[in-house]
Amino acid sequence: MLYTCLLHAMMPSCMPASCHGHLHLLPNRSSTSVSSHAMIIRAAPNLATAWRSHNFCQARSSFISLRCFASRRSKSNELPSYVKYGFVIPMTGLTMGSVYAYYSCLDYAPYTNRKRLICTNPKWEQEMGHKQYQELLQKFKGDILPADHRASVTVKRVGSRIAAAAQSFSAQYGKATDSNNAPYTYTVVRSAEANAFVIPGNHVFVLTGLFRYAHNEDDLASVLGHEMAHNLARHAGERVSESILMTILSRLVLILDPTGILFTLLVPAQQLLVALPHSREHEIEADKIGIVLASEACYDPKSAKIVFSRMKDDGGKKSVPPPEFISTHPGYETRLSYFDKWMPDALERYNRDGGNKCRAIRDEMKRARKMAASMHNATDRRSR
Repeated sequence: MLYTCLLHAMMPSCMPASCHGHLHLLPNRSSTSVSSHAMIIRAAPNLATAWRSHNFCQARSSFISLRCFASRRSKSNELPSYVKYGFVIPMTGLTMGSVYAYYSCLDYAPYTNRKRLICTNPKWEQEMGHKQYQELLQKFKGDILPADHRASVTVKRVGSRIAAAAQSFSAQYGKATDSNNAPYTYTVVRSAEANAFVIPGNHVFVLTGLFRYAHNEDDLASVLGHEMAHNLARHAGERVSESILMTILSRLVLILDPTGILFTLLVPAQQLLVALPHSREHEIEADKIGIVLASEACYDPKSAKIVFSRMKDDGGKKSVPPPEFISTHPGYETRLSYFDKWMPDALERYNRDGGNKCRAIRDEMKRARKMAASMHNATDRRSR
């Protein structure tokens, strides 16, 4: 009988009735009055006792009760399906996708090798720049100086030399793209505002108020070098990428906290801790690259410090500047200290080959200025 019970313990469908008598030791699994802990307390000793006495029918019964308990515990620990499929799996997929997208968009800025996040395409940036260029032409319509105006001629002459240096710089330090080789446009706008900027697509704008601080071509070259450096380093693409990332993060915060409390804290924190520091970082990077472009184009790099010193003196007379940590631009003292740090390298570039290269180019610049002045005077006489 012992061997028969052992055989049928492995084939429960064929278990004879004589073995069923041993099943009185098995707890009633259908009864809700017996707790899970009581099931273990009763079944485990029965299993050991039955095994030592070779009562395999009883051992099988006790083993089944323990297996049922383990199965119930595992099922009770499972997440509800609506949580598993409605939240956990989507959030896991979103997190993994975000991590992949983040590392796919990591890039290094040219020359400085600063690690940054940029997920826009240079071609898309160029198309957006062309569209913005047309909008700005409409905005400044009526205030744009003619191409033969002395200021326009000077901006184009200086800008062309900086643009040539920018293309060589891009080939040496950056990634060559079609936007780097796109032709430059130069637009001078009559305005009291002292400003200049370059938008993607190589569109240069100079507002005439800038000439209060840029008194000669070297001064103008330092400003245009800075603005073209923004374009070379694709800072506009970085700002768009940062905006996309913060939009996604804001949506996630609203999902996690529908009350909007976290969102109201996120917006100012993002400005203070991310957007403003990145903006100041872009300005410092453009200063560093810009002074390289000016010196490579044979413009005196010391003029950069002169221009910003004039701006500092003039700005101090008008109003007290805001604290640097809440400003989009670094303070003038910070920028001037960086120029002192970078000046030896810039002067070495400027005086390369004993200064012979730049000496010949500057003589050519002087002849071009005289020619432009004579053309301007002839135009004035005709207009009278």
